Amino acid sequence: MSIFGKIMSAIFGSQPASAAPAGGAASPAGAAPGASAPGGAPMAAVDVAAVVDKAVAAHKGEKLEWRTSIVDLMKALDIDSSLAARKDLAKELGYTGDMNDSASMNVWLHKQVMSKLAANGGKLPPEIKH
Repeated sequence: MSIFGKIMSAIFGSQPASAAPAGGAASPAGAAPGASAPGGAPMAAVDVAAVVDKAVAAHKGEKLEWRTSIVDLMKALDIDSSLAARKDLAKELGYTGDMNDSASMNVWLHKQVMSKLAANGGKLPPEIKH
């Protein structure tokens, strides 16, 4: 499974949305909230903050700022957040910047992941710009 697929699976669980590889839309035709999933069933919007905040709570004693950090988001979801994993995610999502500039790459990754979650039925808190 792709890294973005793991993120989608961790957040959406058994929702009908499915992650696509390498920068593709993660659901049919880049489905927006309220769109139909395969088989015509409407996709329910998922409250991303509620799901991730619950995951963060399971990491007692760790302060994870998932709303601004791709590393913390991945840690909260128990997904490998190593530099190598983030570089793989960057390739998967079509990053064209310098992968040796991890700070810039991380900011880009967080924005892309949040945008793709929103495009696939994820309801984001208003402070997250996507």
